[in-house]
Amino acid sequence: MSYGQGGSQSQWDPWKPNSQQPWSSGSDGQTPDWAALAEASETRHKRRRVLFIGGGVLAVAGIATAVAMSMVSASSDSNAPGRASSQLPATLPSESATPSFAPTSAPPPLDPKEFISSAKKDTAPLSPDTLFPGTQLTMGENVYKKGLTDDTKNCATAAQGTLPKALTGNGCTRLLRATYSKDGIAVTIGIAVFDTEAQAAKARGETDKKSIIKPLSGDGVKAFCNGAVCRSTTNSLGRYAYFTLTGFTNGKSVTTEDTKVFRAGDDLAQFAFQQISRRGEAQASAAANQ
Repeated sequence: MSYGQGGSQSQWDPWKPNSQQPWSSGSDGQTPDWAALAEASETRHKRRRVLFIGGGVLAVAGIATAVAMSMVSASSDSNAPGRASSQLPATLPSESATPSFAPTSAPPPLDPKEFISSAKKDTAPLSPDTLFPGTQLTMGENVYKKGLTDDTKNCATAAQGTLPKALTGNGCTRLLRATYSKDGIAVTIGIAVFDTEAQAAKARGETDKKSIIKPLSGDGVKAFCNGAVCRSTTNSLGRYAYFTLTGFTNGKSVTTEDTKVFRAGDDLAQFAFQQISRRGEAQASAAANQ
């Protein structure tokens, strides 16, 4: 009996467990049925291809299902309460757009000059000690020793030449003086007080070369500028007009070559300007902090 035909031997099925292979049972030395073996092998390959194609279809279907579920899940999550939407806005903002801010209501800074331009606002204490503090003055590399100070409401008594008329004619209410000295050179500085800036500016405009503050000597400073030629300056700031008179304590007249005299007078004029400015700054700061 040949293998592959009906009889007492059951046919080998490669996909059936425990089925006998054609050459392994009851073999009597006969040649195997190669045609049957080839047919069985072809059948086996066909089944594998069917299973492989079927598995691929199932895998593709599974991936498509997973993608669909993911898309449904993402769509559902984007609309869920408490979740941020992943959708982009229809129109993106322009990169060149300039942000706008609400206007602020911060008050403008106070102007210190307003406080030294009118007697109504300039109410800080005023005396020789506030204008000329300490016992000496340092301006750069120069140190000047302070001498006598003076304070009068009769402005004409502390002035000479054409200055008394310019002061009293424009309503000078007070004249404060101090003298500083260094190396035989003395400087008297006078600060005249008016009610308004306009009065101080007018008084300054009415001065000339003969408008001179009276020198103040004593307390270690010899008399100066009595008959000798001295150098004088005139200026104003706010409601204040300020003057300097500089000369030698040995009675010598000042010439254009005496640079130390000019430097001393300029130092004291600058000092007067600074002291008046500081009054305005201090009062403006105090008002801003109220």
